[in-house]
Amino acid sequence: MPRHVTTTIEGGVAHLRLARPDKLNALTLEMLDDLVTAAHGLRADRHLRAVIVSGEGDSFCAGLDFGAAMKDQKGIISRFVPRPWRGTNTFQEAAWALRRIPVPVIAAVDGHCLGGGLQIALAADFRISHPEATWSVLEGKWGIIPDMSGVHALSQLVGIDVAKKLTMTAEKFSGERARELGLVTDLALDPVAAATALAAQLSERSPDALASTKRIFDGTWHKGPRATFAQERIEQLGLLFGANTQRARQANTRGGAPEYLPRSRKAVR
Repeated sequence: MPRHVTTTIEGGVAHLRLARPDKLNALTLEMLDDLVTAAHGLRADRHLRAVIVSGEGDSFCAGLDFGAAMKDQKGIISRFVPRPWRGTNTFQEAAWALRRIPVPVIAAVDGHCLGGGLQIALAADFRISHPEATWSVLEGKWGIIPDMSGVHALSQLVGIDVAKKLTMTAEKFSGERARELGLVTDLALDPVAAATALAAQLSERSPDALASTKRIFDGTWHKGPRATFAQERIEQLGLLFGANTQRARQANTRGGAPEYLPRSRKAVR
């Protein structure tokens, strides 16, 4: 079977691409498997500084390819079973594995960002979209609901009424409208170029501080103040005496760019 997910790494920045452009990068069951494998591999790379997720051709991702997927109903059922040690099944992990990568993940969205594609984009830490890209929680059109971690991701970005409306109506809206709703971080005519620039900017910061930031915000966003304060203390104590913090401090004192060591072994989750 041809692989429709590719990964390249240059200068500490990984570029994860959905590579089925003739089908608008619509997801097959094998692509879900490959997304999980690719994300887990990137998670283990301590030299990594950022990840950019994009689609080849004119679209980010048009969602699940139902025609291809429904030919393998046993495959659907097997991928629907959750892994207890992760709390996700394959459909969910294909998106949520991006949250497990301890570096910033940036989705560069052009063309279609529909259904499962939207859920993959929402699992990234940042989303940069072309103003005229087409977004939709499209599952409602097919009589189903988002089930690739999208419900949780939507709850972090928009109010419950907006999340319900987008899901129930399955309306299509532009990248510009997605920005107004809070689903998109920034707009750009060239989302990949803008994502690359952001990745370069983030790479100037301590990889341990970036991992800690991702870990604490993702882990406490819906928790109360006491739990958040406790996590702040834990994360900060680990950073204060770390080698990369020392390098950042020395560079700021002397001038010049710090040369960071690989990220510490502590993972996001």
